[in-house]
Parts: sequence; C-alpha cells; structure tokens
Amino acid sequence: MTGGAPGTRSDLADVSHRSFGDLFGEVSQDLSALMRQELALAKAELRQEAGRAGRAGGLLAGSGMAGHMALVFGSVAVWWGLSNVMDGGWAALIVAGLWLVVAVALYVTGRSHLARLRGLPRTAETVKEIPTALHPDGGRQR
Repeated sequence: MTGGAPGTRSDLADVSHRSFGDLFGEVSQDLSALMRQELALAKAELRQEAGRAGRAGGLLAGSGMAGHMALVFGSVAVWWGLSNVMDGGWAALIVAGLWLVVAVALYVTGRSHLARLRGLPRTAETVKEIPTALHPDGGRQR
C-alpha cells in the first residue's frame, strides 16, 4: 500500500525510519508556523476591527457635534423668543439658568455612577484567590 490516506499503514512506514528527534523537530516547526499564522490572522482581524471602531468613533463625534450645535441654536431661539415678552438680558439669564440645572443634574448623576465603580479593589481581591501553588515561591511559607 503506497500513497494511502493519512493515518494508514503506509504513512506509518514512511516515518518508521526517522528518529524521534527528527519527528519532534518537524512537529515543533509545524507548531511554530501555525502559531505565526494564527498571530498574523489575529493582527489582520484586529486591524479590521480597529478600522470599523475608528469609523464608528468618527460618526459618533460628528453626531455629538451636531447635537451640540442644535442645543446652541435651540438655546438662542428660546432666548430670542423670551426676549419678545421680557428684556433680552433676563431672557438670556433664564436660558443660562436652565442649562445650569441640566449641568448640575448630569454632574450629580455622573458622580454617583463613579462612586459605584470598583475596578482595582476587585482585581486585588481576585489576585488573593490564586492558588498558592502558582506563586513564585511554590506555595512555601516564609
């Protein structure tokens, strides 16, 4: 039997005359090539995803800028509208006061969300849970 499918008796006969060192070297070269190919694939996928994320970030930034402009012009329109029934200075002060209330509400909400974050302390707790056998001293007590 010659030229059979992989794993057949003819494949075994082809490698029977080779040393274990030769076979191990070939396996390690194949494994090294596989790792390089997987790394290249991961880099290509990461580049593609980074490009998509960049485009999405640009679109979100443009959306934020457009929203900002809408708020500015909307505020000016409210100011001018109020100027029809009262002095322009008072109308501007009312619009500014409304924005101050919005800013304070957003600040208080953001601060409360920040207070609930527990990033580093939780990481420090999980490090303590690593089994002692994995520590550099091999789990020996000093």
